[in-house]
Amino acid sequence: MNNADQKRYYSPQFSGLAAVSVRRLAWAMGKPMPVAVDLMVRLLPSIVDPSKVCLSCRDNTKCQGCTFRSAITPEEKAALLAAL
Repeated sequence: MNNADQKRYYSPQFSGLAAVSVRRLAWAMGKPMPVAVDLMVRLLPSIVDPSKVCLSCRDNTKCQGCTFRSAITPEEKAALLAAL
């Protein structure tokens, strides 16, 4: 794990639905909730067009650390889903 992965970032409060859902996903994965959230974030480019997100971005200083920098391949998606 590199230093960027270890840095703590601001995170907003989850809604009740999000907290309950992420908790249950984490249980299904046998992992902590932050790992479940990370999995969900990594899968986002498979359901949201990354180019649309990038066009709306207001901070181009963190592109290298952004999940939307490129679409994920079917193989990457399968590997992420296999974590479940």
